[in-house]
Amino acid sequence: MPLPRILTIMGSGETAPTMMKTHRALVERLGEAPRAVVLDTPYGFQANAPELAARAQEYFRKSVGLSIEVAGLHRVRDADELTLAQGLTRVRDANYLFAGPGSPTYALRQWANSPVPGEILAKLRGGGVVTFASAAALTLGRFTVPVYEIYKVGEDPYWLDGLDLLAEMNLNVAVIPHYDNAEGGHHDTRFCYLGESRLRILEERLPDDAHVLGIDEHTGIVIDLDTESVTVVGNGTITVRVKGESTVFPAGSELHLDDLRNPGGSRSAPGAAARVVPPTPAADAAPAAERASLATDTARCERNFNAAVEARNAEDAARAVLELEAAIHAWSADTNQSEDGDRARAAVRSMIVKLGQAAAGGLTDPRSVIGPFVEGLLAVRAAVRAEKRYDLSDVVRDQLLAAGVEVRDTKEGVQWEMRSPD
Repeated sequence: MPLPRILTIMGSGETAPTMMKTHRALVERLGEAPRAVVLDTPYGFQANAPELAARAQEYFRKSVGLSIEVAGLHRVRDADELTLAQGLTRVRDANYLFAGPGSPTYALRQWANSPVPGEILAKLRGGGVVTFASAAALTLGRFTVPVYEIYKVGEDPYWLDGLDLLAEMNLNVAVIPHYDNAEGGHHDTRFCYLGESRLRILEERLPDDAHVLGIDEHTGIVIDLDTESVTVVGNGTITVRVKGESTVFPAGSELHLDDLRNPGGSRSAPGAAARVVPPTPAADAAPAAERASLATDTARCERNFNAAVEARNAEDAARAVLELEAAIHAWSADTNQSEDGDRARAAVRSMIVKLGQAAAGGLTDPRSVIGPFVEGLLAVRAAVRAEKRYDLSDVVRDQLLAAGVEVRDTKEGVQWEMRSPD
């Protein structure tokens, strides 16, 4: 039985809980014992490249149930001949090829004029699943954004020549992952850290027959080359942007490849629910839905924990700590590096400290514990006052005060409250 020909492009979250379901569905289409390989070139220049590869392997093993091999192609240019041949053989033999974070510029420099693009293309033609995300996704189109050089170094916006593998399906586009990025807060980091102003500059430099294909974080498209069908998966949307005008398709949309080639001549099913939007400055953009991330989970668990402590609910407080610990574990294999993990672990430590303080002082409202005793003594006090034995009444009041309970006689009646220790 021939293998399906599938290209999956993810905006981010390729090794996060959000994409487990998609990976599993893709693997199932390959039948028994798929041969999976991580193409590790995009992050091959990083000192922690072996760690990133190991984390990807752990993710696929634990979350997808798939054993995945590392290609070992940190470098392709000037690589040892045996190492190169072994890596290319692994890529050639794989029917599930995965590549993700790193530098698109480095990846293109290594892959240009090498056998790697041909091996990827062979899978798109002969059968197999190719899943490219984040930095690797940037390389697929005719044009590529050099993200680091523009965003970090401050170079003027320019395009690199991409691998143009999407030409195989008549897509003349620049793929931009992390399309809805919001890490910059008030600073516009949408469109893979470009922002609207720099994207406009780049868009003006595209030829008339090319446009932008944007994919939100924790979102992807699954392209079946045999049927030319496209499924939007994940949490967000994809955007086909032509000369500043965007056609947006939400997760769950079932499209035809023509919708990505020419959104004006849509052939998508009625349920695709596309919407056309003009360019939007960051300050005027509609608030984004809460994004799936460890940072989001951390904020939610902290809110729940603080509310539980304020409500003196020990079980809910403990539940919030356990949920955050589970979230840290679930996101631990995510190869997209950020400070979210450190922030989450700091939040857990803070919660534990607060639980320790609560254990010392108790979460139960002390009024509910001592209230019956205080009310009993106040009843005795009321009885002796009625008999005008004010000396005994004062003894009761003073003893309660010594125990930290202040009694006040008001027009509305006798009131009491606990006093904080000095």
